[in-house]
Amino acid sequence: MEIVIQIIVTGLTMGSMYALAAVGLSLIYGTLGMFNMAHGMFMTLGAYAVLTLASAMNLPLVAGILVAMLVGAAIGVLTHLLIVRFMLNSPEFGTNILVATAGLAIVLEDLVLKGYGGYPFPQPVKVEGVFVLVGVSITYQALVILLVAAVFIGAVAWLLLKTKFGRAIRATALNRDAARLMGVRTNTVYLQVMALAGALAGVAGLMISTLTTLSPHMGGDPLLKAFVICVVAGLGNVWGAGVCAFGLALLESAIGFYFGVRFGFPTMLMLVIVVLIWRPLGLFGKEKVVRL
Repeated sequence: MEIVIQIIVTGLTMGSMYALAAVGLSLIYGTLGMFNMAHGMFMTLGAYAVLTLASAMNLPLVAGILVAMLVGAAIGVLTHLLIVRFMLNSPEFGTNILVATAGLAIVLEDLVLKGYGGYPFPQPVKVEGVFVLVGVSITYQALVILLVAAVFIGAVAWLLLKTKFGRAIRATALNRDAARLMGVRTNTVYLQVMALAGALAGVAGLMISTLTTLSPHMGGDPLLKAFVICVVAGLGNVWGAGVCAFGLALLESAIGFYFGVRFGFPTMLMLVIVVLIWRPLGLFGKEKVVRL
């Protein structure tokens, strides 16, 4: 029982962080049709922004989350205004934006490296302490991560399902030309989606840094795992990305416990291969029908 509880707690904690990263990445792909290679740096910059302010003042956790949100959203907006909007109508948009955001990620990582150095930093904005559940020690920070992920993913679900903003996003993702003809300002929707995904990435970066450390390269591994999750779920499927984030995290936790941590991620990659052979569109992906 202790082993099962430990695996579940570890899996849910990792799944919460993966879900925050994967939902934003999937939201961008589903709406704009682009894979944002700079998404990992959005996480990194959100975490470093909190570190910078926490070093200057006694920053509580709630304020740290707000700072990470604002910084991530601001970077998302700037990325859209300075790069994405100029490439939207290019013939090879998917490939071009992939290269452009990869270049942006390299530039941002280099700036962080020059500004903060390559040494890892602990994240001061976190909750200390542990409690014992059925003989298993669980940190309060793990509970905070679960709560934060539940609040933000629930808020995104509410926005997409219950608001005019969400309907505009879903209409644009379904058919941008039809949405434009129905009066949806798709360019504004793109900007809002980039801001929303950036805010989620900033919070994800903060939560990840509370369990590990801050470094200029900290966003690379979460970005890769978020991409794996999106592929397994089906590229652009936001709900599937959230579900697969927790499922794959629990699998990785169990594999890591029984066979070693180094086997966790390779197992996820093998699962991607199996899923793509069995269901090329992903577990939750659906084939689009185009009428000519």
